[in-house]
This record gives sequence, C-alpha cells and structure tokens, in this order.
Amino acid sequence: MNQQTIKESFTIKGVGLHTGKEVTMTFRPAPVNHGFKFQRVDLDNKPILRAEISQVTSTNRGTTISKGEIKVNTVEHALSALYGLSIDNVLIEIDGPEVPIMDGSASSFVKAIERVGLEIQDEEREYFVVTEPISYRDPETDSEILALPADDFQVTTLIDFNSEILGQQYASLHDFKDYSSEIAPCRTFVFLRELNALANQNLIKGGDLDNAIVIVDKMMSQEELDVLAKKLGKPSVKVEKEGILNTTDLFFSNEPARHKLLDVVGDVALLGKPIKGKIVATKPGHTANVEFTKILKIHYNEQKRLKGKPNYDPIEPPILDTMEIAKMLPHRYPFLLVDKIIELSDSHVVGVKNITFNEQLFQGHFPGNPVFPGVLQIEAMAQTGGILALSSQEDPGNWDTYFLKIDNAKFKTMVRPGDTLLLKMELMAPIRRGIVQMHGTAYVGNKIASEGDLTAQIVKRTP
Repeated sequence: MNQQTIKESFTIKGVGLHTGKEVTMTFRPAPVNHGFKFQRVDLDNKPILRAEISQVTSTNRGTTISKGEIKVNTVEHALSALYGLSIDNVLIEIDGPEVPIMDGSASSFVKAIERVGLEIQDEEREYFVVTEPISYRDPETDSEILALPADDFQVTTLIDFNSEILGQQYASLHDFKDYSSEIAPCRTFVFLRELNALANQNLIKGGDLDNAIVIVDKMMSQEELDVLAKKLGKPSVKVEKEGILNTTDLFFSNEPARHKLLDVVGDVALLGKPIKGKIVATKPGHTANVEFTKILKIHYNEQKRLKGKPNYDPIEPPILDTMEIAKMLPHRYPFLLVDKIIELSDSHVVGVKNITFNEQLFQGHFPGNPVFPGVLQIEAMAQTGGILALSSQEDPGNWDTYFLKIDNAKFKTMVRPGDTLLLKMELMAPIRRGIVQMHGTAYVGNKIASEGDLTAQIVKRTP
C-alpha cells in the first residue's frame, strides 16, 4: 500500500485538558516520508517538532513531546486518529502548548479527516514487520505489552484497576477499518478519587463532564466535593451513589478498555512507521506504551539495517566456487578471502567467507582471543567487489582492481572463528573509465560486522 495524506487542510478548536488553554489546530497535507509533525505557530520562527518516540519527555496523564523549550502536550488522541485511519504524512499547526481534548476521544479528529478525505501518494509505505515476540513489563505497575507476528496491525487491551465498578475489561481491534466506529468515539476516563491529586499537580484545568468519564468507586462527602469543585473552578455536583458520574451513558460497556486501546495506538504511532504485528497490552498506560515503543524502535532500526541482508543457503550451489574465483582474482592462500559467490548481477554481488581457527593470521593476531581483523574484512569486501567489477570485462582474467579510496568505514561486530561472513557489494554509480564505486556491507548472522564505501580502478594486467 502506498503512503497517504489528507486531501485538504482542516481546522479544529478546543481547550487543552491539562492547561485549560484554548487552542486552534490546523491539519495540512504533507509530502511523502514527512511523517507526523507539529508546528508551534504561536512561537518565534514557528518551530517544527517531530512526533517521534525520541522526542517524548513526559507521560504524566498524557504524552508530551518536546525539543528544548518547545513542547506539545497530550498528543496521543490526534496521533491515534491519524494512525487509526492509515495516514502517514501530516503537518499539524498548533497555536498553543497542548492538543485540545475535545470530547475526550479521537472522534472529532476522525470526523474532520473523513470529511476532507485521504490522498494516496506516489511512494510505497515502509512497514515495521514484527518477526518475533517483543515484550516489555513494568514491575511497578504490572503493565505488560507484547508484540507478536501478524499479517496486519491488530491490538488487544486488557485493563484491571481493582475497581468493582469498572471491573476487568478487554477490547480488541482486528481490522482497522472499524477504528472510526469502534474505537475513535471512546472517551478518556478518570476515578473521582484521583481528581484531588490531579488538581494538586496543576493538571486537568480544562477537564469537565463533557470530556471525560468520571467513575465513582469511592464515595466522597459533599464538603469534599465542594472543595474539589472550587479547586477545579467548576460548579459542585452531588454524588449519591457509586457508578458513572456523567449524565450520559457509556457508548460501549467496555468503553474504558477501548479508550486504552485508542491510547496504545496513539503512543505506538510515535514509532513513525506502520506496523504489521499484533499488540497485546495488559494494564497499559502512557509510560508503559512509550517504553514499549522505544523497544519497537530499536527492533525497527535493526530491521532497517538488515533489510538488504542476503539470504544464504549453504546447500544451494554457488555461482562461483573457490577455484573459479581464483581464475579471476590474483590472490592465493593465505590472502584469497572469498570462498564462493552466491549472488551476482550487473549492480551487486554477494560473497561468502568462512572464518576458521586455521586462518594463518590467528597465530599472531590476538592469539589468545582470536578476532578477524577489520582491515581484512574490508579486503574481503574489496575482493568480492572485484568479482563484480571484473565480470563486466570481456576477458576478466586479464584485469585487476586496485584500491583508490576507502570512505565511511565502520566496524560494528567482532568476527571470530566459526563465523560465516556474508559480503555484499553494491554499485553506487555506473562504472565509468574503469572507476568502480561500491558500498560494502559484511554481515555475521543478523548483525552488521562492518561496512564502508570503496572506490577502485580496473587496470589491465601486464604480462
């Protein structure tokens, strides 16, 4: 599926839940690979802030992103709406420090997006594909979140607040086509007993019965309610029994669990990439969601680095074996560092080097702790690249390649006896006048051992 943005700009106005400040937000279409970004148009130079997991600085009753003094609070509901509707790229202009709470759900954002429609863009979407179980557990809150392999994005949440009124609840979303009707309308909730502490933290200044479900599982005296109302700057209310304080009914019997699912989606959106996988969250909260998303980011970065890793099946016959390689390269024992070629095209080549303890170099290079030298990894890449360069010549056995330059060499993982080194060389530009520019990557297992940009020259061998 290709990336998507919104067809037209739209504006939403409301009050921030915690700051109580009126805010205007304008959602604008954005180009491919832009992602989600907030622009504080009320500040000098109108700084832009990426909605990305590395920018999260607070998870106290909401998710806050910031860079220096620039911040945007309570981003999760707007991001949930964008992610839930499979949008990839949007610029959000905001003239205050907090996303408006609206009715406490993502419904207002979803309705506005559906009104303007989506635009399919000209570049494919890049997914983070969950290939193995990924888990996070917070021992203090007993929150636990798990990601499992799946063909598409699915989320299940389970909540338990030790409340007889709320009870244990779960919610699942298996098809995100149902997000706008099944999840987006579900409102945030709070226990009446929590309001005093939140008010003392200078939070929920914009909270009222129109933007949150208030759950009464512990009775308060009228005097306590009057003091609380004064703190919040709201008219006092009477609480005659335990239950839901709001004058409206719940949209769903498990609306709190569904709202927690909405929050999980919004916080996971900070990964910056759509997910193919199933997330199961037990007792989730913003802190756990964010810490879990940080772990997903680590796995995504590793997956991205290994995206071009060759598949090696030792049973498959090679394109070139050692003897055939020796006919093309001027190297012999102990300096022929490529055992076989398993892929070869006009633009790339993949070689294999088996590292054994019998390598002559191990007698003098860290003899008590054998490590295959990084410079020889580069040499092995160069020899593999030489096969690619020489294969373009009519008589490859009469030509040699010589180093001209090595750039951006990095050594990331130690290579030891018993390892199999996969050497991938890719042309960075067409070969011109015998000059070959290649990017090389050496893999061991699911790790990059080394990489670098190599430049060589093809020279005809003299008799």
